[in-house]
Amino acid sequence: MEAVDPTVFRLAIFVLAIFVGYYVVWSVTPALHTPLMAVTNAISSVIIVGALLAAAAHGGAGEATTGSVWISKGAGAIAAAFAAVNIFGGFLVTQRMLAMYKKKDKAK
Repeated sequence: MEAVDPTVFRLAIFVLAIFVGYYVVWSVTPALHTPLMAVTNAISSVIIVGALLAAAAHGGAGEATTGSVWISKGAGAIAAAFAAVNIFGGFLVTQRMLAMYKKKDKAK
């Protein structure tokens, strides 16, 4: 039996994660969106760690860099960029939501 290419295996896991994430997020009621933002930021920080590990992928000692290594590096860099945008946007949305509950000063 022939071994599965690691890039194909990682791509399959990525596609499964997209489906699971989609169904988990879209099944949440709107009342829970504010707490979900904090969880989303935490998950995105874990994604950045994985993306940086993928972006730092390299072949073994003395091996030539293959196409799959470059794909892994590129996908890791793109994933890190998207996760960073997600974290930054999540903090902005959370700050706006929290600002709605602050008392406003009344002018005298």
